[in-house]
Amino acid sequence: MALNINGTTGISGVDGSVSAPAVTGTDSNTGITFPSADTIKFATGGVERMSITNSGITGMTAGITQADVWRFTSNLSCPTTPTVISANWEQVDTDSQANPIGSSMTQSSGTFTFPSTGKYLILVQQNHESSAGEAHYVFIDTYVTLDNSGYSQAARGFSNCSSGGAINTLSSNFFFDVTDVSTHKVRFYAYAYNNSQLLRGTTAYNENSYTFIKLGET
Repeated sequence: MALNINGTTGISGVDGSVSAPAVTGTDSNTGITFPSADTIKFATGGVERMSITNSGITGMTAGITQADVWRFTSNLSCPTTPTVISANWEQVDTDSQANPIGSSMTQSSGTFTFPSTGKYLILVQQNHESSAGEAHYVFIDTYVTLDNSGYSQAARGFSNCSSGGAINTLSSNFFFDVTDVSTHKVRFYAYAYNNSQLLRGTTAYNENSYTFIKLGET
């Protein structure tokens, strides 16, 4: 490649292409190219990865690209044996809440499916109430499957109520590497010491929130 050195315009050469960039190191198909006016492109392995034009930057993802929050819409009586929370789910749709970012989770009878592969942070926050008497414990367990069949426990939120009418909050989190959206899924199981415990829910605001945030690619 011939270089032109000019005291006014600087150093210039060929425009190059994605497969043979104009500026490279020892790797001939990885570097920078100048395919048209006001355009710079970056390539690795002969493939375009990012483009800069006078309209902005394309091909580079910044920040969180997928986040979604779900809740259930009314109080649920907490069972005394581990049971999937399968009813009354809704995606948060209150006007003041921006939800979702990117594609949505999907849910069927309490089984949540992810919109794309990636590494997800799953956050649980749940208010609960003792309608009568003390509750020694209230659990919300996060279970995941890697084969769309057998589920194993991944996280637990735990709390209690000291007396009837008392309200408390439990929470948990789990980082899930979803490598296949057809096989990697999640459910939430609830149970309590006695059946006078209520998992609080409403459609008006978040008495509970089950949040899914994609933090990166798998």
